[in-house]
Order: sequence, then C-alpha cells, then structure tokens
Amino acid sequence: MAEFILKHLCHKNGLRDTFQIDSAAVSTEEIGNDIYPPAKRKLREKGIPFDFHAARLITQKDYLDYDYIICADHSNLRWLSRIIGEDSMHKVSLMMDWINENRDVADPWYTGDFESAYQDILSCCEAILSRLCSK
Repeated sequence: MAEFILKHLCHKNGLRDTFQIDSAAVSTEEIGNDIYPPAKRKLREKGIPFDFHAARLITQKDYLDYDYIICADHSNLRWLSRIIGEDSMHKVSLMMDWINENRDVADPWYTGDFESAYQDILSCCEAILSRLCSK
C-alpha cells in the first residue's frame, strides 16, 4: 500500500515526476503476486489509484540506486540486511521512524485491520514527503 499512497500524495502535491517510488519484497514468498486483495479494497475505499503490481525481490542494485529504503517492520529490516549487507550509506530506515514512533507499522496480515495499517502508512508517507520537500 505504501508505494501507491506515496505516489498518490506526490501526484496531489504536483510532485509526480520529482521522486522515483517503488516497492520490493525481502523474501520470495509473494514474488510475482499482485497486491493482496484486502489491501486493494482499502486503497479503493480511500480513493488511492493503483495498478497491477507484481512483487519482486529487492536487490543490492536497488540499495545502490535508491536514496532511501524504508521498511514497514523490524522483521523486514532483518531480512533486508541479509540481502544488502551493512547499511554503510545510511539509506535504510523503519517507516514509523519518520514520525518518531518506535514501533512497526500495524500489520494487517493476521489481524485483518487494514485501516490501522493505512493510517500508519499515510502518516508516515506525509512525513516522508514533507521532510524530503523541505530539503
């Protein structure tokens, strides 16, 4: 959801071509799969446009190519470190760090609570955009 929420915020703020935004998995479990159907429902409910998105595995090249790599939770952070190694360029962060909260994004996978996940992600994406635009 985060990729499409951030893209939507950029579009709304006239920043569509300012940032390159993408998402990638840290495990092979969902490779090739589209967005999880309940996440699609939440995006539709909130008026966030999206298209087909085949999950792909993050790579060392992504680490070199992108300025920021933002993880939703500590588990993803651990898996990411196995792929990219040490974060020597200080590009990696937890999403909730952007709003100064020391916790993971609410995980809807087991709870089914996509609203809490959406609210966490939206708050963080707004903070990310605000901070990057003020630089």
